[in-house]
Amino acid sequence: MKESIFKAYDIRGKYPDEIDENGAYIIGKSYGSYLQKFLGKKKCVVGHDNRLSSPSLNEQLIKGLLESGINVIDYGLITTPMHYYTRYIEKTYGIMITASHNPKDDNGFKFSFDELANARGQMVEDFKNFTLKQEFLSGHGILEQRNIKDAYLDYMQKNVHLGPRHLRVVIDPGNGVTSTIIKSVMSLFPSIEPIYICDISDGTFPNHHPDPAVEENLQMLKDKVIECHADLGIAYDGDGDRVGFIDEQGQFLMADKIMIIAIRALINNVFNKTFLCDVKCSKSLTDEIEKLGGKVYMCRTGTSFTESATKEQNIPFGGELSGHIFFNDRDIEICSGIYDGLRIIEILSKTNESFSDLLKGINNYFSTPEIKIACPNEIKFQVVENIRQVLEQNNIKFSTIDGIRIENENSWGLIRASNTGPNLTLRFEAKTINDLNSLIKKYKDLTLKEIDKYN
Repeated sequence: MKESIFKAYDIRGKYPDEIDENGAYIIGKSYGSYLQKFLGKKKCVVGHDNRLSSPSLNEQLIKGLLESGINVIDYGLITTPMHYYTRYIEKTYGIMITASHNPKDDNGFKFSFDELANARGQMVEDFKNFTLKQEFLSGHGILEQRNIKDAYLDYMQKNVHLGPRHLRVVIDPGNGVTSTIIKSVMSLFPSIEPIYICDISDGTFPNHHPDPAVEENLQMLKDKVIECHADLGIAYDGDGDRVGFIDEQGQFLMADKIMIIAIRALINNVFNKTFLCDVKCSKSLTDEIEKLGGKVYMCRTGTSFTESATKEQNIPFGGELSGHIFFNDRDIEICSGIYDGLRIIEILSKTNESFSDLLKGINNYFSTPEIKIACPNEIKFQVVENIRQVLEQNNIKFSTIDGIRIENENSWGLIRASNTGPNLTLRFEAKTINDLNSLIKKYKDLTLKEIDKYN
């Protein structure tokens, strides 16, 4: 088993080169043993997405779990948020087989060791070390197979409160596993007129890459919104925990803009006026939180980190640029793309304004999307450390919440090591296009220079 498949908050790699059925079996034996030895659990839950390799990985994962002696409740083909709900109702931990928004040939495992979120940081490191030792328990667990659909639909319906306005919404599940549940969810809300594209479950993702945080993946959605004169468009990633939005004009709204809309609607209805964002989010968002009288809680990137911090700090709302959004103001297990979409629809259903109008009056900046620079996993963290030393020597102010974030009054830049791949991720924002171009050149050149030292 390759150590490189253990990432900052999950296990992920190419199938079958890095992750295969034997690896799934070992992870099952390890996870079942770990839960029993260190956390006193007698049962766990499992689920899987619709990638072509997921059923066979699920079979071997369960075999390993059972042979560790732990009891297993298999919920079968479900979204990752549905898996989170099974953990919630079963009051235990579990494993979801998915590679989220990664390409079709990847697969992996999201797993938990507490009630807050998926494993993260040192939790993953400890589990990796335990797994590599292969000192597992042996036993004969019992397997149950259950269905969560009806309970999940009821749960969803109780936590969404739409206003009187009828809305036409184009929905793009991207052929991911959300395709298997989204029509049943939307049928609960008669005031929503859904129009579907890419809605047949297909783990090869034939129409576009299943990452709604990347604008080019949403061209079909943009076109359909314009064609149908829809009020908005919503897209989900491969396993359903991320969401992306298109406004009525066919414009892509990055997640930090969606967060502004949500916070404007929430701030007068919550006691705690602290809102969470990750280090990649725009100054438009942090400016708006401060204008509204709220406080900013900036967190490192990664859904396990942002979700756990949202819950630990009892923050009513948070999110990250990747499209993970957390409504934490009602009795629902957070981090669900479907639920996030419904909450935004709820906001829009209680106003006569267009979707784009909900962003009137924000501070605007020129910004880049995420810029990915290839950098081997073996050196990416050291490269970031070397850049930190250069900035320190030049008396440039920065924060190190996650990588390096250089922030000035009217601009900022970010350089961080990717949690999920052999890349460095850069993002820049400035009040003027000239300042933005200067930032990009300065810090992209510095990054490439530091990488080149290892070639």
